[in-house]
This record gives sequence, structure tokens and C-alpha cells, in this order.
Amino acid sequence: MSANLGGFVSATFNPLTSQKTATVEYLVVAGGGGGGVCGGGGGAGGAKQASAFAVATGSAITVTVGAGGAGGSSISTNGFSGSNSVFSSITATGGGYGGYGGSGGSAGANGGSGGGSGGSSQSAGTGNSGEGNNGGTSTQSAAGGGGGGAGATGVAASAARVGGNGGTGICSTITGQRVFYAGGGGGGSNQPNANAGPYALGGAGGGGNSLPPVGAGNQATIGQNGTANTGGGGAGSGSNDGGTFVAAGSGGSGIVIIRYPQNSAPPVATTGSPQVSYVDGYQIYTWTSSGSITF
Repeated sequence: MSANLGGFVSATFNPLTSQKTATVEYLVVAGGGGGGVCGGGGGAGGAKQASAFAVATGSAITVTVGAGGAGGSSISTNGFSGSNSVFSSITATGGGYGGYGGSGGSAGANGGSGGGSGGSSQSAGTGNSGEGNNGGTSTQSAAGGGGGGAGATGVAASAARVGGNGGTGICSTITGQRVFYAGGGGGGSNQPNANAGPYALGGAGGGGNSLPPVGAGNQATIGQNGTANTGGGGAGSGSNDGGTFVAAGSGGSGIVIIRYPQNSAPPVATTGSPQVSYVDGYQIYTWTSSGSITF
């Protein structure tokens, strides 16, 4: 209700604003895995989302934003897996790293989504059910499979020495906009010619592309980093015919987002400097670094 105070109208009083929320909707995305040298793309960070999640009042609730894993940096090195993200009792698992290519190669690592295989005799990483998907396989040593995404499996490397595309992520509207998260990284390629193409793309949701090389001739593809705060996997790199290897892409960091009705009481306290917005009748809290919230 409102009151007329000498020609001024006071702010509308809503008695519901004193009531603390009992449940929230959440999106928790872990850090993506790094790509392998001359190998597989990194798997996307695991993604979990749900509504009507019960929250306690009066105690700080942990929020952890996982870092992306570093990409491989020299010959015969795979990437590193991403770190977990956490909200309360919900944990999203870091993405698995991409395996390295070359003679023998190495397997992609298991994770929220699995990393792509880096060699013909190696397996792709396995994704966790409810968080992501498997990485792509490879039938040769000169190209890596794409990293798995939260929405789809990574694509296998082709027989033409072209790395596989990263698996697509998931689309969320928790912020009031359609945004993709947790795409897998593209696999690295040792292309026979810099202008031949195509080159592996990262999955929608921040997965890194394995970019075309600079210059003409038989050059290594360049592994792009996964996008920060999407949980995208880093792309695998390639090598040229002279044996020069290029560092692979690192995985993108994760993110934690919650929302609940705007007419409920705001939190008592937050840490970690979450971004606060009010959209479509919700109050929304977005963490890109670790912190906490108290209701």
C-alpha cells in the first residue's frame, strides 16, 4: 500500500520482502579441460541446473568457481583437467583434458565432459552422466578428437587429418537471456596445407577453435582457449611437417548463477562480489569468482 504524505507518495510497501526464500534455481558450470598438443580438444566443464533447490537460512553457503585447465605446452604433453565448481551441496566436475597426438599418443581424460583422444590407439575421455558427454575419438596420430560438451559428444577426427569439432554445450535462460555454456574444445590438426581447411571448431558454449595456421605450407593449427566463465574446453593444437609443435588452448573458467523471486527478501550477505540483476520478476546472483551467500 502507499500513503500520501503532504503531497509526496511514499514507496510501495510489499510485506513479502521480509520473507526469506526457501528455494532457488541454480546453474553450476565447472572449469573446462585444456587441449592436447597435436591432439584432442579439452572436455567442457560439467554443467548442472535445477529449480526448487532447498537452501538453509542463517549460515553462509559455499560458492566455488572452478578454474580452467591449462593446455599442453610442448611435444607429447596433454592438457590439464578443469577444476570443480560448487554451490552448497551441488558439485559440477571439471572437464577432462585432451590427449596428445604423435607416435602412440595419449587418451583423453574423464571429467564433467571427456577430453578428445590424441592418438589412434587411445580412447576418448568419458563424461559424467547428468553433467556432460564423452570426447571424440581419433583413428590416427595427426589429428585429435573434439572434446565433449554438456549437450553433445565430441566429434571424431577424420581420416583426412582434420581434428573433430567440440561437442555443443547447453542453453540456459537463468539470466533472462539465452546463453550457451560448456562447449567442448576442437581437436588439433596436422593439415597437409594451411589453405586446405576445414579446421575444428569448438562447441557452442565457449569451446575453443583449433584455428587455421598463420602462413602457407604445412603448418600447425593453433589451439584457442575456451571462453572465460563458460566452462568451455580448450582446443588441441597441431604440428607442422618439420616437427614444430604449438601450445594447445586452456579451458575456460566456470560460473555459478542462482535466482529466486524478486519479491522475496534479498540475502543477508554475499562474498565474492557476485553480479546482481533483476529480470522477469527474479533477483539473480552471478559469481565469476568464489564466494558465499547467506539467506
